[in-house]
Amino acid sequence: MIGLLTGIIVSTETDRCILDVNGVGYLVSASSRTLANLPSAPEKTRLLIETVVREDAIQLFGFLASEEQEWFRLLTTVQGVGAKVALAILSVSTPGDLVLSISAGDKAMLTRAAGVGARLAERIVTELKNKVGKMPGGGAAPLGKVAGSAVGSVEADALQALAGLGFRRAEAWPVLSRILVDHEGASLDKVIRLALKDLAR
Repeated sequence: MIGLLTGIIVSTETDRCILDVNGVGYLVSASSRTLANLPSAPEKTRLLIETVVREDAIQLFGFLASEEQEWFRLLTTVQGVGAKVALAILSVSTPGDLVLSISAGDKAMLTRAAGVGARLAERIVTELKNKVGKMPGGGAAPLGKVAGSAVGSVEADALQALAGLGFRRAEAWPVLSRILVDHEGASLDKVIRLALKDLAR
């Protein structure tokens, strides 16, 4: 099994790239997010590899970050989520986005990915909701924010406070996400106050 490839980028397409490793060209499928972050040809790069062996083919899937690879593995445990659909999900959502959306039961975010309908999104949320806490991205900030920043901790604390007041995460999270984007740098007290005002409508 191939677990890692280091070589020269020969070319990239919308869903895959060719990596030249000592004169051998490997065709590696990847998410559009990973492909967009690869260096331009003919620069050198390193890709973590997930090797999938089927009766009719051996496929290589590449990742720049182990977090994305871990999510690829988890997503493909869900019935109906093959490698292609998992990459489509990872193309539109970061690990942090997935933790937040699945935890909040936000199926709409999952259906943005090609090949994911409402029924499959429901299955993903149902099967993975109790597993996301152990996945990378659990401390991530909302969309557009940098994971691990102060915003992430403010959101987590605000979610906990609102849960203590009886609000479900699924209803509180979208409100908090919008507030943290609109009021960047706001204190925890202000975020909670704005959220309560919005949720009380």
